[in-house]
Amino acid sequence: MLKDTFIDHLTDTTFNKLTKNTRNSSKDIKTMTKARALIGTKAPIVVSSLALMGMTQIACAQLAWPGSTPDYKNDTSINYFNEALAAGERRDSGALYQYEQMMGNGLFAMYPAYWRLNNDLSTLNPGVVTQFASQYSGSVMAEKLAADYAETKAQAGDYNAVRQVANYVHNADDSERCAVALGFNNGGDAMRAISLKPDVWLTTKKQPALCSQLATEMNGNPMINNTDRKQRLLRMLRVGNTGDIMALSQSLGTPIAYSELSEIQLNPSAFLTRFGSQPNSVKNQYLYLYTIGRMADKSYREAAIQVDYDINQDNSRAQKLINEETRRYAYRILGVKRMYYNTDDGFNDEAITWFRKSLGEPFNYEEAEDYATAAIRFSQWDDLVNAIGSMDNAAQKQNIWQYWLARAYEQSRDSSKKSLSRQIYQRLANNSDYYGFLAKDKIGQRFSAGSTSVPNVPSSDTNRMLNDPHFARAFALYNSSANRTYANREWNWAVKKARDNNDNKMIVAASKYAHDLGWLDRSIYAIDSTEGLDAFSLSHPMPHQNEVVTYSRQAGIDPAWAYGIMRQESRFVSSARSGVGASGLMQIMPDTAKYIARNLGETYSASRANSGDTNIRYGTWYMSDIMGKLYNQPVLATAGYNAGPNKAKRWQPVYGSLAADQYVESIAYPETRNYVKRVMENATIYSSLLGANMPITQRMGTIPAGY
Repeated sequence: MLKDTFIDHLTDTTFNKLTKNTRNSSKDIKTMTKARALIGTKAPIVVSSLALMGMTQIACAQLAWPGSTPDYKNDTSINYFNEALAAGERRDSGALYQYEQMMGNGLFAMYPAYWRLNNDLSTLNPGVVTQFASQYSGSVMAEKLAADYAETKAQAGDYNAVRQVANYVHNADDSERCAVALGFNNGGDAMRAISLKPDVWLTTKKQPALCSQLATEMNGNPMINNTDRKQRLLRMLRVGNTGDIMALSQSLGTPIAYSELSEIQLNPSAFLTRFGSQPNSVKNQYLYLYTIGRMADKSYREAAIQVDYDINQDNSRAQKLINEETRRYAYRILGVKRMYYNTDDGFNDEAITWFRKSLGEPFNYEEAEDYATAAIRFSQWDDLVNAIGSMDNAAQKQNIWQYWLARAYEQSRDSSKKSLSRQIYQRLANNSDYYGFLAKDKIGQRFSAGSTSVPNVPSSDTNRMLNDPHFARAFALYNSSANRTYANREWNWAVKKARDNNDNKMIVAASKYAHDLGWLDRSIYAIDSTEGLDAFSLSHPMPHQNEVVTYSRQAGIDPAWAYGIMRQESRFVSSARSGVGASGLMQIMPDTAKYIARNLGETYSASRANSGDTNIRYGTWYMSDIMGKLYNQPVLATAGYNAGPNKAKRWQPVYGSLAADQYVESIAYPETRNYVKRVMENATIYSSLLGANMPITQRMGTIPAGY
């Protein structure tokens, strides 16, 4: 939760954690009261001796799943789902085993087996997991059990068990990928482990615990050389990761003791005094950087003064104590640390100066991103080219950096670079997303979302989709009283499987079917998650259109912007509620709803504020209220809706105006930065669907000075 925000929301990141991840843990899902009540309403459960002896066996009746002639419309195993779920919550393995038998070859037979095995995950033999994964091959629960098991065993250091199930994990998230890599890093396949090196080795931002563990243990991988170790050591010195510093320095033949690091932590000045009287040494170069890093943690300004003083002093010495490499990386530390304080202290081009002084040393992605962001903010186009050029090839090819490379080349006096800029814009303009829309405007292309009518889908595609076991499970769960998280997981998995098969016709058929049922968030997901598939009437539906248009006009705001906010906040799930209490289609916080009601002369009612009609009316009024407080600037107002108006103001330029794309790219909170991009993208599409097409550049405008 951002510190001063009134409105919380389901951002792409948050929303994905809740619904996009195909393998959320069942233990995170609360059992419904109704499910508990259902136990015993059908045939009584008798725990047989077979069940008691077979707790780590898979019920043999399921071996034929899913059958050669599926008839999913008549599948009855869904009727036992909630009962089995309740048994799983009670950790009643005997009952779960019986449900496996009762659900026969049905669509959901794997669920009680999964819940039973997952209850004792840490004690399972890997053979049981691989048996389950083989038996239910291709299902999301087969993937989930193997992935859960790999994580559990990696955390316990049982890497042999991880390796035995690794080939059953195909769609891993970051933590699971690191779990599998840990298994191979500690035996079997060093190459398979090293494949994650670009993701974890030089990362200093927060990452899953198993990824941090992998980076630490990768120090012993035979494919890691001393150049790699030194680069990681420099980053660990910057952030002060004591354990890694000790291990890496030992591997490099210059061991640094914990006591040396501890002394610097307590009294950096004492080390600097000693440093000036001691001969140049490799260890002292490392300890100097560690000292500057700890000083920068307390005050980057004091650290900067110290670095400048030390270098000036050193320049007067016949024998230099601070190597050129150390000087450069000391400035790198300052540049990175300065970028942490753009919200509290405001933006300052001193960060660019420090990054320039660090040129000559390799950048990791985070450092290059910070350098690029500072360059964008202050229109330092040559620095931006340098920053992008310091990224690896994969990063440079990302649309974000292709767009900004084109922006930098566009400013050049070199005609060849201007021509290259236009070529990049033309390539990006093939995409109907934030950077694609900006690129379209650069080359004068007009965007059209096409018809608001949903596409006609042949009945053959619909029938084929309904006979797909993954979609069949998703729709059966949606139509039942089961917790929606299970339906969402099955849906996401079904879309993935269709995507893997390049079956866009099935994806469109599923999206339209879900749309017609009112399952809009998953209908949207199906289109959004499939590259190159544009079906805007499905990906950008317009429910409650009369209310949205009417209340937006009453509030004096653009209905397309209101839809852009609503889609990003809730994906049109009216019951959506965030972890901090924001609720409804517009994700309004209770205190904000009270503020709105008071200003509208109404008595606050929580239930009414969360209802569709009132939530839309309150949300559009609040958008107008923020807009008025933020210079009637929609980009500022969008940032304010997410992070709070005060934060949006803090990110404004102090003097002069700033291009809106530069403001957005330099928003200090990644969540808000992404949020604003997605809302502007959404609003551009909705403006076309509503018949009032407004190019994104025109919509975003220019950001005025804040003072």
